[in-house]
Amino acid sequence: MKKNPQDYLALALDGLQELDHLQKMIDQTRDYCGTYKIGLELYTRFGPSILDMVRKSKRNIFLDLKYHDIPNTVSKAVLSASQLGVQFCTIHTQGGTAMMSAAAAAGRCALEKGLIPPKLIGVTLLTSIDEHCLHSELGVNRPIGDHVLHLAGLAVFSGMGGIVCSAADLPYVKEHLKDVPKDFDIITPGIRRQGSETHDQKRTATPAGALSLGATLLVIGREATSAKDPAGAMQAILSDISSFRTVAE
Repeated sequence: MKKNPQDYLALALDGLQELDHLQKMIDQTRDYCGTYKIGLELYTRFGPSILDMVRKSKRNIFLDLKYHDIPNTVSKAVLSASQLGVQFCTIHTQGGTAMMSAAAAAGRCALEKGLIPPKLIGVTLLTSIDEHCLHSELGVNRPIGDHVLHLAGLAVFSGMGGIVCSAADLPYVKEHLKDVPKDFDIITPGIRRQGSETHDQKRTATPAGALSLGATLLVIGREATSAKDPAGAMQAILSDISSFRTVAE
């Protein structure tokens, strides 16, 4: 199915602390994105009811809770997410193949029960982690690209439907990742228009840059939610995507 430019955009609503502000943000931006991301902060504050706002907007729900626990617990969490009717759900790849495989099995179980399970997305390495942090703090001695590729390979092997991957790591991952399913999603956070602030994300990319590297869904955050004109910010990003697709086609 051919994607519209809006289908490439997910707006992260994390950081918005008032329900009326959240509703206003959705109302202002719903014409410019196909997905809204609900993360730990919002879900912890408001619970599952926060998902109703996105449902009413008729946009996809990206539940970004980054499950990372023993296989049995993560399996049950995926079943619960299936009951919530979300389209995407994140799993930490560093939880290992047993955990991710249990999550994938839970998705198949949900399907057998007549539910529509979310596409499970393996989180590789957070965009706040750079080479120094990886080596000095986390004790991983391989180069950052090799580590991300390793985690992405575990996600494919375990039956994940996609990965979260920084645009900085995408060229290496795309070149070397094997046996990737046709509908495998590559979700890229840290998207900033040229000249924008990077905040606490150390590995960022422009919308066109990320798409050219193979990203299938771009996560926009403070670039829009902290803007004086969120709708204008999203419209500008959508325009960048539309221009890129026109050139690419």
